[in-house]
Amino acid sequence: MPDVRGCHLPEDLLYDVENNIWYADAGDGNIRVGMTAVAVAMAGQLVAYTPKRVGRTVKAGKSCATIESGKWVGPAKLAMQGEVIAVNEALQAKPDTANDDPYGDGWLVVFKPDDWDGEKGQLTAGADVAGPYEAKMEADGFAGCAA
Repeated sequence: MPDVRGCHLPEDLLYDVENNIWYADAGDGNIRVGMTAVAVAMAGQLVAYTPKRVGRTVKAGKSCATIESGKWVGPAKLAMQGEVIAVNEALQAKPDTANDDPYGDGWLVVFKPDDWDGEKGQLTAGADVAGPYEAKMEADGFAGCAA
């Protein structure tokens, strides 16, 4: 598993490095997404998670959820258009689950992309994500997850 400045980035995922979002193919045409360890470390302890409604179409570059911490409120943006088919209700009840388990129980939504095969190429494979994340962390002035 790549580890950049103390931030774990599982190799079996795809990443939108710019927006700190991971993508996991569920194998049934649906994609589970969540915030990376980098995102939750930068945001701090999460206090609220407000997802888009199931059935809602989210356009590329638009928010599938709003995330709030003590020091940040912002969107979790999807890299491609799709329909939200499930939201993490447990995360609504306990948002800081994403701080403890961003790649497991801390997932945000499951969506059905309009063109996964055509658009997944814009994401960075887990095996190749260390370099882009190192550059992003340097540009953002982010010391890392352990800092």
